[in-house]
Amino acid sequence: MIAKSLQESDKQPQKSFSAAEIGLILKAAHFAANKHKSQKRKGAEASPYINHPLEVADLIWNAGQYHDPEVVCAAILHDTVEDTETTFNEIEELFGKRIASLVKEVTDDKSLPKAERKTLQIEHAPHLTEGASLIKLADKTSNVKDIVNDPPPDWSEERQHDYVEWTKLVVNKLAPVCPPLKEHYERNYQSAKATLAKQAKKIRD
Repeated sequence: MIAKSLQESDKQPQKSFSAAEIGLILKAAHFAANKHKSQKRKGAEASPYINHPLEVADLIWNAGQYHDPEVVCAAILHDTVEDTETTFNEIEELFGKRIASLVKEVTDDKSLPKAERKTLQIEHAPHLTEGASLIKLADKTSNVKDIVNDPPPDWSEERQHDYVEWTKLVVNKLAPVCPPLKEHYERNYQSAKATLAKQAKKIRD
């Protein structure tokens, strides 16, 4: 299965996707929705958690113009093992080895302290495969946007700022796999910085 970047799309005919590939994406969406059904995002709006993995997949497909159904499935499933009772074996049995492997690459070990997990994300970023790098980039893009537009009620502006800057450290270590998606991240990162700077100025004034 060959994924198409935005640059390639000008040189190659549009790829048609089979019923099986579309069905796999729908199966992943249904599976993830069921696994995350009782979870909410941390923001004040407490939006359904499933909104996040669906946005990650959407960013890869549309903003990144990267059309690999297995990567999209892994994006939809990327938090199921980390945040629910799902196992990697379950993912592999239902969706295959490659998708399970991609999910495993982007899954934190929740038994470790949070600070250590964040450090490991930076250290592991250069070693991720192309598909996992895309998922990580889209994940950080989604989170940077949400942390400013709908921050957790108990997060100070300093904590928001620290989180946004940490995503930059992770993204800067990723291989340059998808320039259009990287540009999308950069726009959201700069927007988040500007918003937080304005908020800080209001407090000072």
